[in-house]
Amino acid sequence: MEVIIQNKTEDACHLTARLIADAIRIKPNLVLGLATGRTMEAVYGMLAKMHQEEGLDFSRVITFNLDEYIGLEPEDPCSYRTYMNEQLFNHININMANTHLPLGNAEDPDAECAAYDKKIADAGGIDLQLLGIGRTGHIGFNEPLSALRSRTRCKALTPGTIEQNAPLFDDPKRIPRRAMTMGVGTILESKRCLMLVTNAEKADILAKAVEGPITSMISATAMQLHEHCTVIVDEEAAANLEQKEYYNWVFANEPEWEKYQD
Repeated sequence: MEVIIQNKTEDACHLTARLIADAIRIKPNLVLGLATGRTMEAVYGMLAKMHQEEGLDFSRVITFNLDEYIGLEPEDPCSYRTYMNEQLFNHININMANTHLPLGNAEDPDAECAAYDKKIADAGGIDLQLLGIGRTGHIGFNEPLSALRSRTRCKALTPGTIEQNAPLFDDPKRIPRRAMTMGVGTILESKRCLMLVTNAEKADILAKAVEGPITSMISATAMQLHEHCTVIVDEEAAANLEQKEYYNWVFANEPEWEKYQD
């Protein structure tokens, strides 16, 4: 795991978008794992702008999202499918047949989860997985006590997650209590991971995820086991990190990061 601290939220989002864009340019048929949430909206806006102004080509990219609410149809305005269409897919030249999310209204959710893992495997695995982190330290909807070897599955949401996401629904009572999510084990099989974390409210949980012990109570700690995980944060989110000086030194001195230092 490596940690890159940027001065501002916009800088952190821009670096994340540049890394994704570079990965697509190197491998035009990239298998890209995507995340939802307010943190990602700026990244998707920047990727759309790169497509429109720089010709960033998504025509061969294949995407897999981390999760989807159980019980919502893809057309539901609160579904993650709708979110992805509105935030990214409708603004780039991606083949919609190559964009994948779990089907929230599947007749058999457990079978849908197993099929989703198989689709990822059939695509050759995820080359680059984008991640955020929830207030409880979850990645995807891997709430506390998610097994570190877990696969895509149905998961009950915590009251805190439900409360956090309720404002996104026109009627907070409509928010589902369960979701389908890639498992921690599924995520760890990605060849590379990018975790974007911003704002002061995430400072405490980020420090636990990066510098604390690995525990199923905080699924993001599992990323310490990943061979190529880059955590990109702004100054506010980095406030509680004990090794900030070291992380900054690595970013300033490692040759691979030289071209990203504006």
